[in-house]
Amino acid sequence: MTLTVQDWKKKAAAIKPETRMYIDGKFVDSVTGRKFESINPATGEVVAAVAQGNAEDVDRAVASGRKAFKSGVWSRMEPRARMDVMSRFADLIEEHAEDFAVLDTLDMGKPISDMINVDIPGSLSTIRFFAESIDKMEGVVTATNSDALHYILRQPIGVCGLVVPWNYPLMMAAWKIAPALSCGNSIILKPAEQSPLSALLLAKLFSEAGGPDGVFNVVTGFGEETGKPMALHMDVDKIGFTGSGEVGKLMLIYAGQSNMKRVTTECGGKSPQIVMADCEDLETAAATGVAGIYGNQGEVCSAGSRILVDRKLYGDYVDLFTAAAKKSVALGDPLNPDTTMGPLVTTEQQSRVLGYIDAGKSEGAKLAFGGVVPAEYNAGCYVEPTLFTDVSNKMKIAQEEIFGPVASIIPVDGYDNAIEVANDTIYGLAASIWTADLKKAHRFARDIEAGIVWVNAYEAGDATTPWGGFKQSGNGRDKCLEALTQYTQTKSVWIDLNG
Repeated sequence: MTLTVQDWKKKAAAIKPETRMYIDGKFVDSVTGRKFESINPATGEVVAAVAQGNAEDVDRAVASGRKAFKSGVWSRMEPRARMDVMSRFADLIEEHAEDFAVLDTLDMGKPISDMINVDIPGSLSTIRFFAESIDKMEGVVTATNSDALHYILRQPIGVCGLVVPWNYPLMMAAWKIAPALSCGNSIILKPAEQSPLSALLLAKLFSEAGGPDGVFNVVTGFGEETGKPMALHMDVDKIGFTGSGEVGKLMLIYAGQSNMKRVTTECGGKSPQIVMADCEDLETAAATGVAGIYGNQGEVCSAGSRILVDRKLYGDYVDLFTAAAKKSVALGDPLNPDTTMGPLVTTEQQSRVLGYIDAGKSEGAKLAFGGVVPAEYNAGCYVEPTLFTDVSNKMKIAQEEIFGPVASIIPVDGYDNAIEVANDTIYGLAASIWTADLKKAHRFARDIEAGIVWVNAYEAGDATTPWGGFKQSGNGRDKCLEALTQYTQTKSVWIDLNG
């Protein structure tokens, strides 16, 4: 049965989210008893008052995780048994799909249709992928002297602090927790303060699936009070972080100031979508370009916000992009299944995006459409989908990550100029090219400074494809088997056979 907007509103009104932290297998209040409010960005109404943690709460969670890890109750659990827990965990998430959909939609304004069609399926496939990998992780016996045996063990790191952003609360959590748990680690999940509710339900369901107490902990609160103490903690072995470049750099500093813990980061991008003159299907390229920047309100680390179009077809592309945007983008109530664009996450983010729009106009870019708060939704944090044309890559809107529904179409002259412009950024997360030339596509894959490359596509992939970037987009990889190496460490074992 397809749910209507009235059905979703009833579910939203009825849901009673958990608001306490989750430590050592139970929900607990913060040490201080303080709380902060989670605000629905579509209406400005309070969704819930959530426990506001601090360093003492982090200490409690880390102690719980360390105790569980040292006991071996999870870290040394027989692989097939751990697989069974992770598989049941995924099944429980699927059973509670509507609850997760409502929680993230209320918390951060994501369209409910995105939750049902993108976030929840993506989260499930990630957890199941890593669950299936548990008994596939192998050590190595090396070729060495005949009088010795040398092998390499791969073991869990220990206690992992996982810091996730607000734009994909459930899915980004899944990308971090799935490999960390599958490898046998204990975790402390720190969700963004803007979207804490689905993380608490995740922890509860892990326990219901048979996960031992202390293995999955959640500390809610603000970055300075919880994320920073976790990154500085002497008994946290690894930080997995997705968020801004500014905070990602701090995570690296905190690791150096404490115990030299491992840190992997994914810190956003300014990703180019390149359309060459030999593009065979300009209409599809334009429609994909629209989805690449306006999906999830543009609050996407890989948002294709810079669209580099060969000057020979620039005008035609702009016309097709404009028509596709008007046809496919439906701004509205995120609980309405017909809505494809909801509000931005907070009033602060709304102001930030509007500030970039003002900067684009002041620097001389042409505002083709959008750029304002829609009058009918002025109670929420909405911004209309916005397009700037005749943009120079030196402009602020072309260089800085906006994290909102603002597209910049930049004219380029041929392949070499497109590559030069595309690489002229501090970021290197994702990039795409639209071309009919196979050699050009392979040259692009070689030449572009990005960790994720698409040819005649954008935002395509599955749980097997690495997610991470070059340059200041970060240093780690989510999804994929490579992620397992980031939550394990190797041990070299040499046995003298003559002893």
